[in-house]
Amino acid sequence: MAQPNAATAAGLDPATLHDVLRVAANLDFDRWKDQVHRTGGCSDPVHLTGWSLAKDRTSGETLRRYSTENEPGGRLRVACGNRRASRCPSCAHTYAGDTYHLIRAGLAGDETKDIPATVRDHPRVFTTLTAPSFGPVHNRPDRGTCRCGTRHRDDDPALGTALDPDSYDYAGAVLFNNHAGQLWQRFTNRLRRELAARAGLTQRAMKDVLRVSYGKVAEFQKRGAIHFHAVIRLDGPDGPGSAPPSWATVPLLDDAIRAAAVHAYTTVTVPAAGDQPRRRFQWGRQLDVRPVKAFGDGSDITEQAVAAYVAKYATKAAETTSSLDRRIGNREVLDLLDIPDHPRRLIEACLDLAPLYPDRKLTAWAHMLGFRGHFSTKSRHYSTTLGALRQIRADYRAAQEGHADPDTVLVLASWQYAGHGHSPGEAALAATIARDIHLNRQTAREALRLEGAAA
Repeated sequence: MAQPNAATAAGLDPATLHDVLRVAANLDFDRWKDQVHRTGGCSDPVHLTGWSLAKDRTSGETLRRYSTENEPGGRLRVACGNRRASRCPSCAHTYAGDTYHLIRAGLAGDETKDIPATVRDHPRVFTTLTAPSFGPVHNRPDRGTCRCGTRHRDDDPALGTALDPDSYDYAGAVLFNNHAGQLWQRFTNRLRRELAARAGLTQRAMKDVLRVSYGKVAEFQKRGAIHFHAVIRLDGPDGPGSAPPSWATVPLLDDAIRAAAVHAYTTVTVPAAGDQPRRRFQWGRQLDVRPVKAFGDGSDITEQAVAAYVAKYATKAAETTSSLDRRIGNREVLDLLDIPDHPRRLIEACLDLAPLYPDRKLTAWAHMLGFRGHFSTKSRHYSTTLGALRQIRADYRAAQEGHADPDTVLVLASWQYAGHGHSPGEAALAATIARDIHLNRQTAREALRLEGAAA
């Protein structure tokens, strides 16, 4: 039987240690450990009860039968699938890996995902669109000191907080976050118009020769304002498998992006309500557009670097600003939580504005400082989908376990939700399993890197 050495060495409290020993002493501990390992060490697995039955479609013969009756606790544990690293590091690692492959496939191609390598020859840039100013905040300028006269450390908690909280536009900040998805949509629509204008074509005619594809991720700045990082690529009319016209170049794409970002059409208007004035939002003045290089040439904007950067932020949300990673039940709960003043004021602004803008669901998204969009999105033809990547993984596991061809086998099943999570001792052991899995992955990657360097 495996011994919980790592758990006992971790300085666990007596109650947790007692539970660790209880779990490890169970006769079905090895099967429990196998279940947790299959979830990747998920910190909040979903518990299911039920059965499945596989029958030959022609003869009706029962080929395989499974029931949770003989599982530890009579339950099957499956991964929660939460993308947030603050909620489940294991599932977030899987999500980040899928996002990396999705973004990189759209940059370098992947024949297994029907993205040809010739996509590398298409114009593509890495663009960052930021929020406007809502008031001065503590920062680290490239030269000199912050306006407060201090040279802040990288980890100074004051960074991003308002220099003058009483004059900072907290309401404007959360309303911008809340409408950022609409602003992105207007930007992409305007970008197509700008490209058509530079080619001397109508938008309808441009669809016959050019398609704009993108993959993007949202990130919270330390001040609590959302901004977007996006890979934007120009394809032929049929997507990544078709070449764009010769006039579609990186400089042309760069120019069109800059024009679209500041165009009067690329705005979102929020009507006046109560004591709030009418607002007209557009992107901030900080706009970054850089070509993506296929291979390292001294630039840090390579295919691998961009894909890794997007994947990193796909698993983070407002908790990076010291906000919460789950919804707030009511205003009173804020008094029980240790939230710094700046994000707390943003949360309170959401709650204050909710009655004025009932259709914006600001109470539900207060923990996200008003942002209600998806953190990782892509256009239809950019590359593969997260669902397709999950299916590839599921098919691989099914093949490993020797499951029969679904075309010849009928599968019947009945599953019921039976709870989620771990007991304290199970959580400690699951964390150990997750660390072991992570270490093994790192070792395998390093071995492949050394093998490639030696080749």
